[in-house]
Amino acid sequence: MYVVTPPQRSGLGSDFDLRVYQTWKGSNIFCLQGRFIFGPDVRSLGLTISLIVVPVIIFCIFVASKLMEDFSDSWGVSIVFVAVVFTIYDIILLMLTSGRDPGIIPRNSHPPEPEVLDGNTGSGTSQTPRLPRVKEVEVKGKVFKVKYCDTCMLYRPPRCSHCSICNNCVERFDHHCPWVGQCIAQRNYRFFFMFVFSTTLLCVYVFAFCCVYIRKIKKSEDISILKAMLKTPASIALIIYTSISTFFVGGLTCFHLYLISTNQTTYENFRYSYDRRSNPHNKGVVDNFKEIFFSLIPPSKNNFRAMVPRENSMPSRSVVGGFMSPNMGKANDEIEMGRKGVWAMAEHGGAKNDDNNERFHVNDNELNELSPDMRTIVDSGEQVDRPNNHPRSSNWEMSPEVMALSARRT
Repeated sequence: MYVVTPPQRSGLGSDFDLRVYQTWKGSNIFCLQGRFIFGPDVRSLGLTISLIVVPVIIFCIFVASKLMEDFSDSWGVSIVFVAVVFTIYDIILLMLTSGRDPGIIPRNSHPPEPEVLDGNTGSGTSQTPRLPRVKEVEVKGKVFKVKYCDTCMLYRPPRCSHCSICNNCVERFDHHCPWVGQCIAQRNYRFFFMFVFSTTLLCVYVFAFCCVYIRKIKKSEDISILKAMLKTPASIALIIYTSISTFFVGGLTCFHLYLISTNQTTYENFRYSYDRRSNPHNKGVVDNFKEIFFSLIPPSKNNFRAMVPRENSMPSRSVVGGFMSPNMGKANDEIEMGRKGVWAMAEHGGAKNDDNNERFHVNDNELNELSPDMRTIVDSGEQVDRPNNHPRSSNWEMSPEVMALSARRT
């Protein structure tokens, strides 16, 4: 076995300590030292806030302030007060949806132990351990099929899916919403629905008082409705804007009311998961609503501010005949970066040629994909030679980077 000794670093304690959010392998963006977690498309959050706040400001300046003159002091002020409070409430729900852990499952540092052997048993060739792509598990007396995730190196729990945008496995995954810049899943679905529903009510509120203001102008000046509309272009613009917005967010609210009543997710509904079979999660309309709005939100499985070693050495792991993940035969770009390099010799041929040892060669393009430590090792050509009389063994350790590059070359 050829092993490169990891380079030694000087320094103690804090020089090696990083927080979880600083070594996070997903595509998330963190704020305030890991206190808030967003998706990679968090910039769209600014657009969403602008689409809510700007119309309300226009409403307060050009419509609500005028209505304050026509109503008594308490009623006139309440129109502006309700609009402002409703907007603040809506923004708070938006931030609770976007800035919290939606239910990310921490990925494993190495694959689970293979349970089955996949190979040609009749041909006499050696069998290769391979994880089953799908396996069945029993949860509360019900059997579910769970899939293996090559990126997170775990079997996803029921209703869990891997978000390709955030690059995380998320529990009770509903969808990834670009308007809030976050996955909508188990821990923020309640706030997402409340945000959509409150946005719908805010649009209706602005629409209604714009119509009231136009009607007031018509009556006070004794003119036609068309001329009254022309006297307040801000009201016309807000009526058009809120009408379009209500069509979308109102429709989304109705759609999610249906999903909640049937205990489905958007992901399951779009895949027609329960068209040909019963939904094992459906508990009835009342219990389904209780589960979403009145059950306790489970705590996050991640402590993003926890301290972790700066660089973990790769755990010692015996692999019989070379471990194979479910997708090892495919080109896989999901290579773990930043691990210490381990230079291995791949022994091929078995009975054909006992001396047929082939070293893994890495070209320039593949070299760029390696971690900095591995590139240093490859460039310098350092290695620890194995003695010629070292006994051949089928147990050897290999860096995940080398294994992945080898699979791609073949």
